[in-house]
Amino acid sequence: MIGEWLDIGWVDEIPVRGSRTVQVTGGDDIAVFRTGDGKVFALLDRCPHKYGRLSQGIVHGGAVTCPLHNWRISLTSGEALGEDKGCTPVVPVKVSAGRVLICRTSVLKAAA
Repeated sequence: MIGEWLDIGWVDEIPVRGSRTVQVTGGDDIAVFRTGDGKVFALLDRCPHKYGRLSQGIVHGGAVTCPLHNWRISLTSGEALGEDKGCTPVVPVKVSAGRVLICRTSVLKAAA
């Protein structure tokens, strides 16, 4: 851990257009996504609609599609796109020297 940031591993360990999950004690998992252009995002690993695991969805552009009912969720804002309504918490993430770090404080709030 680096201050308020939790080191979760190498960026290359997250597949391009894919995700990995980070288990949070006493809460929901965090899904960490890597887009086709190499950007990294983190969301609470549940769709706001029926709580599908977003980490099992398809990453395309700046969104992930929920595997249960095809809701598209913005990786930037956590908002459902299109006519759907709902939001999943976003967890701040950064990449430093090839390592992915997520904000520890935000993880605890999102998982509560």
